[in-house]
Amino acid sequence: MQLFYAPDITLPVYTLSEEESAHCMKVLRLSAGDTLHLTDGRGTLYRAVVEQPHPKRCVVRIEETLPAFGRRSYRLTVAVAPTKNTDRYEWFLEKATEIGIDRIIPIECRHSERRTLRRDRGDRIVTSAMKQSLKAYRPEVDEMTPVKEVIAMPFEGRKLIAHCDEASPRTFLGDVLAPGESALILIGPEGDFAEDEIEAARQAGFTAISLGESRLRTETAALTAVAFASFINRGR
Repeated sequence: MQLFYAPDITLPVYTLSEEESAHCMKVLRLSAGDTLHLTDGRGTLYRAVVEQPHPKRCVVRIEETLPAFGRRSYRLTVAVAPTKNTDRYEWFLEKATEIGIDRIIPIECRHSERRTLRRDRGDRIVTSAMKQSLKAYRPEVDEMTPVKEVIAMPFEGRKLIAHCDEASPRTFLGDVLAPGESALILIGPEGDFAEDEIEAARQAGFTAISLGESRLRTETAALTAVAFASFINRGR
C-alpha cells in the first residue's frame, strides 16, 4: 500500500500537492488507473485511483472511504525536553509516530540544553513517519512550551512524570498505566527536572514514575514510554 498525505482532501476528486504528485509520478511511476491510498491525518483512509497523472498536479478519484482507520483505544501525549543534538529529538519524533502517539509537546525546563526548535522540521518528520508506517493519524507537534504551562494545562487522563530523583518515591510505568487509559507523560532534559518542577507536577496531580532500572537518555526515555503504552494496550 502506498500512502499519501492529503490534509485538505476533497471528494470525489482530489489533486495531490506538487510534492506528493512528484513522488507518485517520478518515484513510484504510477499510471492512470493505478490504486493508491490517502489520509487526511485525522483518521480517515481513502482508497483512490489515478485519473489524470501529472508530475506536479496528479488528479485522483476517491473510490472508498475508511473512517477511524487503525484507531487506538487510548490517547498518548508525551511532553519531552528536546536534546541539545536535534538529531536525537527528531529520531524520537519519527519512532514515536511509527509506534503510535497523538501529541508531542517539546518543553523548556530549568535544565534544558535546547530552548528553540524549528516546528516545520518536526511537522515534516511526523508526516513522513505517518506515511511510512501506514497510519491514518498524524501526531500533533506543539511549539516549545514552558514545562510549568504543560503541568498546569487541563488533561483528561493519567498524568505522569518520569524523573531520576531516587530520594523521591516512583512507581514503575507498567504498574500505573491501565489498558485503554489516556496519558500525559513528562520526560525531562539530560540534567533531569528541577526540584520545583517535580513538586509543581506533584501538586498538579502527576504521579512520579520510573521506566526501569537503567538510566536512559532523554530521547530513549521518551520512546520507552511510548513503547510501554503500546505494549500495555496490545491487542485492544
